[in-house]
Order: sequence, then C-alpha cells, then structure tokens
Amino acid sequence: MKVVLKNLTKKFPNRNKKGADVIAVNNFDFEIPDGKLIGLLGPSGCGKSTALNLICGLLKPTEGKIYFGDSDVTDLPPEKRGVGLVFQNYALYPHLNVRQNITFPLENLKGKNKMKKEERLKKAMEVAKLVQIDELMDRKPSELSGGQQQRVAIARALVKMPNVLLLDEPLSNLDARLRLQTREEIKRIQNETGITTIFVTHDQDEAMSISDLIIVMKDGVIQQIGAPQGVYDEPENLFVAKFLGTPPINVFDARVENEKLIIGDAAVFDVPGVADGEVVAGIRPEGFIIDKNGPLSCSLKGIEVMGRDISIISSHNASQNPTVRSIVMSDKELDISGTAVRFSLRKGKVFIFDKETEQRIKF
Repeated sequence: MKVVLKNLTKKFPNRNKKGADVIAVNNFDFEIPDGKLIGLLGPSGCGKSTALNLICGLLKPTEGKIYFGDSDVTDLPPEKRGVGLVFQNYALYPHLNVRQNITFPLENLKGKNKMKKEERLKKAMEVAKLVQIDELMDRKPSELSGGQQQRVAIARALVKMPNVLLLDEPLSNLDARLRLQTREEIKRIQNETGITTIFVTHDQDEAMSISDLIIVMKDGVIQQIGAPQGVYDEPENLFVAKFLGTPPINVFDARVENEKLIIGDAAVFDVPGVADGEVVAGIRPEGFIIDKNGPLSCSLKGIEVMGRDISIISSHNASQNPTVRSIVMSDKELDISGTAVRFSLRKGKVFIFDKETEQRIKF
C-alpha cells in the first residue's frame, strides 16, 4: 500500500511560553510507493521518529494530510490504520512466551476479524517461520538473545499482516555483527511479504544497505529523496554529502578561478562552467588517486591497512576535517615516501558547494 504525506507538519509548544513553537516535522510532501522499503534517515533530533509517529497515528499532525492508498487516515486512531510498529526496545511481554507474544495482537480482534485459537496459533507459526524463530516458541523473552527478541517483535508486528510496517531504530540495541545479520533479515522479510515498510535510523550504513529509497532529514526538513546510491553519488547539498559515507567526505575551503578548482595554492580539478568565487569542495575518500605528479599535495600522517582497503591519513591546511582520509585498494603497491603524498582526483567523486547556501554547484 502506498503512503502519501501532503504538507505534513508537526509543531510542539515551546517550554518557554514566550518562545516560538518547535517544528519537529516541517511541510513533508512525498509519496512512498507500494511494496517498497524506505529508509528515513537523519541525525538525532531531526524529526524522523516524529514523522513515524504521525504516520502510525500516535501523534496528530498540526497541518497536512496522511493517505494510505486513496484513504485519508489523518484522523484515524492507530488501531484502525492497519500498521505494525516495531520499537527500539522490543517491548515484549516478559511473562509471556514467544508464541503468546506473537498471538497477543490477534486476541484483541473483534467482529468479523475475530479469530479462533487454532487460527491464531497457525498464523503465529507462519510468521515465526518467516522470521526463523519457530523453534523458540516456548521460550520467555529473558531466555532469548537480543537478535531473537527483535525477531519476535517483528513477528508480532507482522502477524496481523499490516498495510504498513514501521520500524523505529530497530537495531540500535544490537552489537555490530548482529546488526548486520538482522538488517539483512529485515530486507528478506520485506521482500517476501511485500509490505510497504518505513525504517527509521540515524545509521546511514543501515539505511543505504537495505532501502529502496532513502529520505534524508535535517531539522524537520527533507533534504533529499532518492535511491541510496543515487543520493550518495549526487548529493544536493553539503549536509547530505557529509552525512552519507563511511569514512565521511573530505571537506576543503576552496575557490574557483578560470574554471579551475583551487585548494590551497594548487589548481586540482577542472570545473567547467563554474563562476569564479569562494566555494566548499568535497572529495570522497575513494576519489583520491596516488600520483607522484598529482596537483594536490598533503602532509602524510600515517597508513592504515584494513584488509581489502588501505587508508592513507594526511592533512592539508585548507581541510575542514582534522585529517584527510583517502581509500585505495590493498592490491596496489603504494609508492609513498617522505612526509608528503600527492594525489590526482577521480571524476565523479569531487563536489563543490556554494559557501553561503551550501547547495551543490554542478559542473
């Protein structure tokens, strides 16, 4: 089921009664396609969880409309929206076993939707097999690992076959290896069920790895919407460029002269069609090519071998980052000696931004 948000806004009263209202979500306007997994991404406090709570009905919008398909659900209570919600802290009932936790939402169904006990148990086993916990049905939550508890929470949300599945920071309490495994499971489950899913996270690796589309937020405002790789390759502003990528993009104070990008005193890259003036330059870590005759010279600080990659740590007076981090493949022999390292730059990995507005200047 597609989800459409039209001019959605949520304001909270300022604790200081004389101050202006706090705008947590500001004029959201987008459509989530049917059957897709959407990553709602941004730093803490950007409004992503508020947006999720508006969609599920836990909060009422100050302005705007919410549609599930062609139906206006803006004023519907959560229980009538047909949503499944998975929280960061699992929220399982500790005195119930896995089977009972999963069937609990079905026990509250009434009228034509009411199910017999045999039907509830059958449905619970179906979703338990889907999330691969069918052998744990008699265990209590305290007897499960964090990853297993999260799967129970997902199964409980799925058992009613919701129109929309909402996941609010579902992996935050898991260790690194389990996070990787569980996010792969979430993608598999979403593919198998075809349920429209909205996945809220501050971790850009999580969002980019499993989402069909990502929505990048800042201060309650949508910064960019697109396919993960497309947003990474074509950031619309400096915030998006800095937020996506591990290691993060390298940012330099720079200027343009005669259609050449100048960092420090060196002309490092051609930028045809760009007017002269001060700019901010961003270079992805993979955008550096070791070149003893390259135009960009940095002070060498160290080299880190990371298995498949080698990270070159350097510095530059014009860098806004404490260090400049460059990534090269480990199958190449490094020809680096002395205290300096020189680079040429890779096309498509260099971006420039207006110094005042921080919007990207394309060339």
